[in-house]
Amino acid sequence: MDGFYLVDVVSKTTIQLMKQPWEIQDFLTSENGQLHIDDVKAVELAKEFGSPLFVFSEGRIKHNIARLRRVETVIDCPLKICYAAKALSNMAILRAVREAGSDLEVNSGGELWKALKAGFRGDQIIFNGTSKEVWEIEMAVEAEIYAIQVDSLYELSLISDTAKRLGKRANVSLRLVPEIETNTHSGLQTALLTSKFGMMPDEAFAAFREYKDSPELNLAGVHLHIGSQNPEPDVYTEALEILFANLLLVYKETGVKLSHINLGGGFPVNYSRGNTYPELPEKAQKEMEDILEKGYIESKYSDGRVIRSPIPKEWVESAAREKMFAADYEPDSAIADAWKQLRAKASETGAEELIDGLTVLLEPGRSIIADAGICLTTVRNIKERPISNISDSMKSYGEAKLEADKEKSENGLNLSFGMYATGFSFTDPAITSERWLLTDAGFNILLSMETYKWYYQLVSAQRSDADHDSPYKVAGPLCDGGDVYFDIEGEGRLPDHRSLPEDVQPGEVLALLNCGAYSFAQAMEYNGRFLPAMVMIKENGDPELIRKRDTFEDLIRNDL
Repeated sequence: MDGFYLVDVVSKTTIQLMKQPWEIQDFLTSENGQLHIDDVKAVELAKEFGSPLFVFSEGRIKHNIARLRRVETVIDCPLKICYAAKALSNMAILRAVREAGSDLEVNSGGELWKALKAGFRGDQIIFNGTSKEVWEIEMAVEAEIYAIQVDSLYELSLISDTAKRLGKRANVSLRLVPEIETNTHSGLQTALLTSKFGMMPDEAFAAFREYKDSPELNLAGVHLHIGSQNPEPDVYTEALEILFANLLLVYKETGVKLSHINLGGGFPVNYSRGNTYPELPEKAQKEMEDILEKGYIESKYSDGRVIRSPIPKEWVESAAREKMFAADYEPDSAIADAWKQLRAKASETGAEELIDGLTVLLEPGRSIIADAGICLTTVRNIKERPISNISDSMKSYGEAKLEADKEKSENGLNLSFGMYATGFSFTDPAITSERWLLTDAGFNILLSMETYKWYYQLVSAQRSDADHDSPYKVAGPLCDGGDVYFDIEGEGRLPDHRSLPEDVQPGEVLALLNCGAYSFAQAMEYNGRFLPAMVMIKENGDPELIRKRDTFEDLIRNDL
């Protein structure tokens, strides 16, 4: 065995110390200089199944669900985990999720159909969505699913009419929009009044009053979702407070005692594990934190004047992005604090009976599948461009940006993935050329890297223990200037370069980590590119093909 080891004196078990900051014990490791996924060589997988290739770990999926299951130990009521199928709904993934003891959340009739085909019972399924069609509602009612999450009063009337026509009773939960803002990406905010999701609390109360005695509707619960990749755990306290307040008000006004509350998902994944941008000096870090907390920059002059200036938008956004990508807390810890406060509030209001027997629902997606998935990609082309060939205007832009970044950094004000933070720039005299790596994985299979400027750690699969200290411009294969692994607009949202071992050549296999969620699920055949194969490493260590790579025929299968 290579690496370093400790022995736990209590359990007498051997614990391996990871050699690389991105390693995850018993799952993602660097052994004999190569990346291993569940003890299987990543390079051998790429050789056998081709690239780009998504590789998933059945063991890691089950580990992540077990981690979420610990929430049940900190609440004194049943817990129902419903994996968000939108994150990835491959059939083998759905079966692995079901076998791990998780239920399912779907967002369309198609996902509902797949859920039933994968062996989920109706009472294991909840159905979200803002634009449900009648045929989808019919499917949900016929399958007698656990709850249809209702997005509007109009939709509730559709469900009532459909259930009546089918001679069935539909289980429903009303989705609220509570105006909770989190420091996640704007596209992942789902609890704001400006978002497209849910109904106002007053609308929900009106619905409970109108339909509380309906023979077609079982008003079972209330639901909210505070967004994805939430960096602060305290938002769950606010969410539970709002759910309890609505639970109590519904009971007081209508006499309806709800059977469940749905807290949504949003537990984060640490995407920054192992990144290389430097930390600020302690004093500068403290000064920046104080500025961000106050919300302004205070300048004091010798004549006694004090001027307060707004914080530049890019500082705020950069700090928030770094915090979001590095977020890493335990779900049970976040819910434990929130649940204590909910219990205290129930005791104060004499409403303990409303909590007794209540079921709590969670809808995690990213926190189950993101770090369980790795995308293997092969370098197909390289090129090198002398700095002298870069246009004068571009060079001037770079010099100005570098100087500005340097000034911010010296003042303790630079919190960015940008040029200065990575330490590489075409204005650095030590760098005489830009080295480009062109891979076979583009935003057609990693769409968030373009739409959200999402960060995925990149490592060499075949030289995983080598120093990753050489700068490269890395890009995908698409005929699109935005198909790059860096921030092409230079706004500090992604690294300006990616750090890999020196002298990367065509044929070298690279690995994008933590990309199991919202990657293949959003994939498309842009530029006529084949959608990739998917492999799952089973718990017994055997790689199993769970999706074939597309062929030419797949490109025209539905064309007429």
